[in-house]
Amino acid sequence: SFAKGAKVQLHDPMLMTNFESKAMGRTFDEIVFASAVSTESGGIANPAQQMGAVHKGAAASAASVPVVKAPKASGPNARTVAEVYAQRSKLKDKPVAVQGTVVKFSADIMDRNWIHLRDGSGSAADKSNDLMVTTKQVAKVGDVVTVSGVVKTDVNYGSGYAYPVVIEGAKLN
Repeated sequence: SFAKGAKVQLHDPMLMTNFESKAMGRTFDEIVFASAVSTESGGIANPAQQMGAVHKGAAASAASVPVVKAPKASGPNARTVAEVYAQRSKLKDKPVAVQGTVVKFSADIMDRNWIHLRDGSGSAADKSNDLMVTTKQVAKVGDVVTVSGVVKTDVNYGSGYAYPVVIEGAKLN
């Protein structure tokens, strides 16, 4: 924990409004979630420790998770992360299956779990290497999974959460 009055920096901050915490049995008018919190002296705290049950599941920075070059999922709907980005207009509202490594997992935000999935395809420069997936299932950072869900494009969940492409309601295999 930090001393009262300490200046802190939030990493990857995300403002949520009217956020209901079932674990705490209350609704927050505004709450900020962050992937990490640091002080001017450089100390970094894991928000799961700082915020306890408010945000179960924040994890290590996605950049620090080794990504296994995953083989493409099987079947007619199989795509790589890069293919989902490149073909997103054609794939809109259609099912896809993508295999990759879970590089970030955030639990129970807006009644769903959030996965950042990478398979070694795509480019960090245009962010086509990281696919946002929503699911009711749980995964751990570092898991290699196949996700099957429906492609949605230009999705804006509000509070600064906007994505060019998302796989929604995914099932994990």
